[in-house]
Amino acid sequence: MSSPSPAQWLSLVGAIWLQTINGANSDFPVYSSQLKDLKSISQVQLNFLAFASDAGKLFGWFSGVAAIFLPLWLVSVIGATFGLIGYGMQFLFLENTHLSYWHLFMLTVLAGNGICWINTGCYLICIQNFPSDSHVAVGLSTSYVGLSAKVYTVVADAIFRRQPSNSAKAYLLLNATVPMLVTLLVSPFLRTTETKNKARSSWGFMVMFAITLATGICAVFGSIESESREHVISLGLLLIAPLGIPLYMKYKEGIEGIWWNKRERRVHDITVDEVETGERVIDLELEGRAEDGKVEGSVEVGGLQLLRKVDFWLYFFSYMFSATLGLVFLNNLGQIAESRRFSKTSTLVSLSSSFGFFGRLMPSFWDYHSTKSGYMVSRPAFMATLMAPMAGAFFLLLNPSRLFLYLSTAIIGACTGAITSIAVSATPELFGTKHFGVNHNIVVTNIPIGSLVFGYFAALLYKSGAEGSHSCTGSGCYEKTFIIWGSTCSLATLLCTVLYARTRKFC
Repeated sequence: MSSPSPAQWLSLVGAIWLQTINGANSDFPVYSSQLKDLKSISQVQLNFLAFASDAGKLFGWFSGVAAIFLPLWLVSVIGATFGLIGYGMQFLFLENTHLSYWHLFMLTVLAGNGICWINTGCYLICIQNFPSDSHVAVGLSTSYVGLSAKVYTVVADAIFRRQPSNSAKAYLLLNATVPMLVTLLVSPFLRTTETKNKARSSWGFMVMFAITLATGICAVFGSIESESREHVISLGLLLIAPLGIPLYMKYKEGIEGIWWNKRERRVHDITVDEVETGERVIDLELEGRAEDGKVEGSVEVGGLQLLRKVDFWLYFFSYMFSATLGLVFLNNLGQIAESRRFSKTSTLVSLSSSFGFFGRLMPSFWDYHSTKSGYMVSRPAFMATLMAPMAGAFFLLLNPSRLFLYLSTAIIGACTGAITSIAVSATPELFGTKHFGVNHNIVVTNIPIGSLVFGYFAALLYKSGAEGSHSCTGSGCYEKTFIIWGSTCSLATLLCTVLYARTRKFC
């Protein structure tokens, strides 16, 4: 059975680079306080702006439908174009009085919808080019979304270090231009490669894991310590490093093409045919077993049929009460830090981004090794295991200590990233792969709904603590909020455990 080709690995590198810059909304906490003062908006209105980016996911299913008819590179370019318009217009007219609050809101919705298009393109590239290792490929690429906030803060600090008063415009400019530039750069790589046989894991994944772990460690140390030129260069080189895998494979193919003689080629062909014939039989047996296992479990369910499934609603609400809640927390990091008189918001955002990166990577690393051992953990069980410590982290935030703020931010960032990554493979596990593009975009509509509900109530509680002033100061500003969030996340653990109990015999 053949290993993934250089073209397939190149498509994975393209997806990784795209995902690295596709979290443009994750840097919102860094400049949200300045935006609040600049446009003279309330905390409730600011939370609605954080919700606006998530609201774009309500229309994310359009990207799933478009992916059926359009090439995946074009789907990604459309997403980047939406981001260019959404954030670009805000950058150009932010200080213009004619740019009202509702203009900001609608432009943010458009930019948020663009993220869905890029995500859909990346997911389908990984699934189609790595059919036997799709969990691993998708997990690797989505792990880099966790680095987005880190990358944007590093770039902004490097370019706009001397203009801290204009951080809002600086981040809006980067959010508008960076995704478009990277998408145009990698669009030639975003192609699906037809293969006779399903390509399985190779040494390439081990190299990718080594590079990815090194990238995460570099990001974490850069978040804890002050940023330096050496750190920025190291992070940049590590992001470029995955390109070495397809380049090495192409070089190796060229060398083999020159030095192999006809006799060696003939022997190789015979051997490959024999191995592929045997492995094809194994594949057919595995596929047959998979079909037998889809009697009542992960049957093919598409579109609005999901809404009639109890498992869907258990999945939907457990996701909303955990990972979505984590995203709401991260969106409010700026105000949480400000209420505790902590001025280094970018440090907290970088920390959550770095641990979110490790969280997203963990499921992929587990999948790689479980594929070798033949033992796969149910996705609902995996998610439930991560929701419990996340609930505990919200209760830890009741302690006003700065140490617990760091610790809870790291735990929530890691668990949110891991659950988000697992959900990408949980959707096809529960509902089949045929309609994945549409199904997963329906599932993630929980994000804007949860963002609106949890963010709005957090803003109301914050406003009541402010007692008429513009800002609230003290640990009491978010005390009730953390109790509610911790209890809600505990409920998510229970719901996901029930989902696991209902589906475990089919996993």
